Amino acid sequence: MTPPMSGPVSGPAPVPPDTKDWTWVLDRPCEECGYDASTVSVADLPHLIRANAVVWLGLMGVPEVAERPQPDVWSPLEYAAHVHDVHQVFHERLIAMMTEHEPHFPNWDQDSAAVAGRYDQQVPAIIGPTLVAAAYAVGDVYASVPDDDWGRKGVRSDGSVFNIASLGRYHLHDIEHHLHDVAYLADRVTIAAYDQHSEEYAAGTAVMPDEVHSNLIRFVNMVGTEARVLEIGTGPGRDAQEMERIGLSVRRTDVSQGFVDRLHAGGFLADLVDPLTDDLTDPLRGGAPYDGVWANASLLHVRRDALPAVLGRLADVTRPGGALHLTLKGGDGARWSVHGNVGAPRFFTFWREEPLREHLAAAGWEVDEVQHGMSEPVGRPSEEWLAVFATRR
Repeated sequence: MTPPMSGPVSGPAPVPPDTKDWTWVLDRPCEECGYDASTVSVADLPHLIRANAVVWLGLMGVPEVAERPQPDVWSPLEYAAHVHDVHQVFHERLIAMMTEHEPHFPNWDQDSAAVAGRYDQQVPAIIGPTLVAAAYAVGDVYASVPDDDWGRKGVRSDGSVFNIASLGRYHLHDIEHHLHDVAYLADRVTIAAYDQHSEEYAAGTAVMPDEVHSNLIRFVNMVGTEARVLEIGTGPGRDAQEMERIGLSVRRTDVSQGFVDRLHAGGFLADLVDPLTDDLTDPLRGGAPYDGVWANASLLHVRRDALPAVLGRLADVTRPGGALHLTLKGGDGARWSVHGNVGAPRFFTFWREEPLREHLAAAGWEVDEVQHGMSEPVGRPSEEWLAVFATRR
């Protein structure tokens, strides 16, 4: 969903115009970003629009934010400038729908807006806060819509008819899709979030939930109390300490330098390891295979197309009959979030049981069980979790 852009010959290469009519996303899920308008309650629009803006604010701190991934694709900075203007345009249309009878909206020329706004020359430290301000302003208007007014109509210049409810859902898709457009930043931004907020995360996860403890005991029973275990995503080290208290030997690994440094400061051995690219063999046992792999709430950040390779690499370093436990978020698609114990943007991939089982089997794991559970976070909707127990074939 790349907005059109053009400029002087000496400026950035023009971006090919998007000629699609995106109103179809109100009737069926978006095949590109996974957005499903049918699941969005109008009561949640203010919160969702504001949360989206906070992610953009975090992205503006990435050093490469002004760099285009390809010559004819907008940089994250240019997308942010566009999203800022989207909020202002929808704000104006929303006000018109609330105060006039079926207003007709003038055409918004995104190409002209990009040139006039000099999107490529915006300052990240300025566009981030102004985007947030625009999002909060329009979010406040959505929050003020009386229950009886969500059906009020407006007509776009191409003849498309919206009511306030469909306008809001269309608005949300636009800004969510653009976060999907910059998802290639996911790895570095997510890792940076943990690096910068390791202390807050440690404080917020210090107490092991009952369901995690139950899963840990089952895992221990699968591998035996004298097992050697590879932990993917050790974080502050809570789970590793409990396994070692029981008698297991744990190799602590994480992709976050902040967590690894924190573990070192606490006197623990820990390795900075990316399970997709780094050597996973055990350095303390001459590369002998592990008895099991523990990956609690860590592989949920791995991109969908990369998880099969990660599962295969974990199987390669695990003995036949060894165990795997991992937890992922249940659902469809992938998206950014600023919720939870880390207030900075992180990227999550959501999974359904059947495709997950297929990838596990192809990687060399026999699935023993996939448990479905729900979390009840304070102040936000409940989330589905998948807890996997598998055995190395």
